[in-house]
Amino acid sequence: MFYVKTVPALKRARADIHFKRLVLNRAVRCTVTSSSTAQTEHDGVRSRGGSECPGLSGRGGRRREGTAAAAAANEISVDFEQTREAYKSKDSLELLRSLVVFKLCSYDFLVDKNKEVMDLAKKILGQKTFDQFMKMTFYGQFVAGEDHNDIKPLIQKNHSYGVGSVLDYSVEEDISQEEAERKEMEYENSIALLNNTIDSTPERKYQAHKQFSDRRGGVTGARTYFYADEAKCDQHMETFIKCIKASGGSSMDGFSAIKMTALGRPQFLLQFSEVLVKWRRFFTFLASQQGKDGLEALEQRLELTQLQEFMTKLGANGDFYGWFTGRKEDSTGCIDMLDWNSLIDDRTKISDLLVVPNVELGKLEPLLGKFTVEEDQQMKRMLQRVDILAKHALESGVRLMVDAEQTYFQPAISRLTLEMQRTYNGEKPVIFNTYQCYLKEAYDNVTMDVELSRREGWHFAAKLVRGAYMYQERERAKEIGYEDPINPDYESTNRMYHRCLDYVLDEIALNRKANIMVASHNEDTVKHTLTRMNELGLIPTENKVYFGQLLGMCDQISFPLGQAGFPVYKYVPYGPVNEVMPYLSRRAQENRGFMKGAQKERELLWKELKRRLASGELLYKPVY
Repeated sequence: MFYVKTVPALKRARADIHFKRLVLNRAVRCTVTSSSTAQTEHDGVRSRGGSECPGLSGRGGRRREGTAAAAAANEISVDFEQTREAYKSKDSLELLRSLVVFKLCSYDFLVDKNKEVMDLAKKILGQKTFDQFMKMTFYGQFVAGEDHNDIKPLIQKNHSYGVGSVLDYSVEEDISQEEAERKEMEYENSIALLNNTIDSTPERKYQAHKQFSDRRGGVTGARTYFYADEAKCDQHMETFIKCIKASGGSSMDGFSAIKMTALGRPQFLLQFSEVLVKWRRFFTFLASQQGKDGLEALEQRLELTQLQEFMTKLGANGDFYGWFTGRKEDSTGCIDMLDWNSLIDDRTKISDLLVVPNVELGKLEPLLGKFTVEEDQQMKRMLQRVDILAKHALESGVRLMVDAEQTYFQPAISRLTLEMQRTYNGEKPVIFNTYQCYLKEAYDNVTMDVELSRREGWHFAAKLVRGAYMYQERERAKEIGYEDPINPDYESTNRMYHRCLDYVLDEIALNRKANIMVASHNEDTVKHTLTRMNELGLIPTENKVYFGQLLGMCDQISFPLGQAGFPVYKYVPYGPVNEVMPYLSRRAQENRGFMKGAQKERELLWKELKRRLASGELLYKPVY
């Protein structure tokens, strides 16, 4: 299906790999201070043996001593209360603009009716004056400029103060809800794939539903693409290429963001996601048959002889044992979830193996079937577009950031991103995946992908976010009738975020091929990351741990980090004023909750303005 060459799984997956990681993980965690240990225990990942780590010797013990010494020698702290350093890249008018915009974002009426207010202002002022007004307020606060030439001064200014850029061309089609629904549902009745694959009762989560076909509903801070035709997808690809080139031309170490739903028919992502989820679920079912249920994803292992006997009893015809082991004398006789997932590579070769049980009918049914000619071409063109973008990023010296999307698309998006990482992250981290930590399955996803990167020897690269689709996801799950994929509350999401973050930071300490962007406006999360870096001896100049915030928000975090030598980036939207209005509309909605819940940024802005007034620096101009 994806024409990926697969190494026989058990030649990669030795039992001692998992044991080795556990031992080294315990060694690294010995450097944690008592307060951090309490936090780690609260997050559910405290290693056994306590802080003394009894019984460690040899390589593990030496690593512990070396890590502790490195931590003491390279410890760095950052003060987020020093307004002079935080806002030295801003003149006083920019600070005043931030205060005005943030205050306006706190008024419910203006936020709820922002589109109507903007339309009225446009009629009264005229397009030209309205555009200028927006550049002085909302647009100027959250958007870098209209095109790749217009954004260069801001990018270069931020770079001179230690802050890089993740370029994000934020033009979005401004269509009605009715048009969005029509585009989303247009192909639903003509999908032959659903009639030929999976089973006779496809899951409702992975079907398009008219009620939620306008995917913009309940979403803040994330662009939405709707499929029109293949030519439109090619246009989106060309836009992303221009963004990659702009990033490469503006700085030497930038990122460029892309969305998979812009590059092909979303229904394909729905269908492929269902295939992946059912296949993984089948593994869990088989593990439960061998008494392995209740374990974390990577700890579940299937004994192949039992697997073959069970599958034969169910009516499967394939040689599961032979497929996984290759040469039987090299195998351990067990497989884990990663080995299992490796089967979905080329459907033409393994159609007899890719089966799942239909419980209602009491028989096995094929997981993959035949595509129509058009569907097959659409799938191939989508993969080609992704590959073209990856090649452009590599040639331009730009990292490609693949944004996360809704859970019913995300398994396919993550798998496609993973295939790009296997191809392009061999020498350095070029492709970054995004993990949404408000998802219940976030930790399993992170740990499995990290482990796969270790086995295959490529650079794991990820951005950790809390998530942008919570309200939409919860409403959809409730209305359609499937399990809510979101953690129950903000505290559990925080614990999940720190758990995933700690795991990757440990991996960086153990294996310098891992990379992480901590994309968060939460000061406590940033401080937690700095503490863990000091404990693990991770220094900023290694460029393994990045930080990310949105343009126009949390400068009191971004710029002190950059000036302290940490690699930190702003997500930088750009595009013509009139065409980024949908983006600005949602940014206002997102900021309402953010600014109501956190007054610190406004307080620091006022503090800096008062300091400049008292010291005679009100006319201060940044020098770069």
